[in-house]
Amino acid sequence: MKTVFAIAISSFALATSLAHAADKCTVPMADWKPRADLEAKLKEQGWNVRTIKTEDGCYEAYAIDEKGNRVEAYFDPKTLEPVGAADEG
Repeated sequence: MKTVFAIAISSFALATSLAHAADKCTVPMADWKPRADLEAKLKEQGWNVRTIKTEDGCYEAYAIDEKGNRVEAYFDPKTLEPVGAADEG
């Protein structure tokens, strides 16, 4: 029973954080920086970027971070600042 409750809480928290990430990306496309700029920024931080795509007005990066963790992270396309992430395990 505790496991089911923990999974339910984790799922809710993840869905909530992703929804907030999407709400923060309301930048007109004319103001977006190129994906290559985000990829270069992440590589400078030690990330191994697998792919970057557009999701709900944000850049969504799938990568291995500097600690070796798989990451799905969302970034503002104008500032390239992080706006949310989902840990892939």
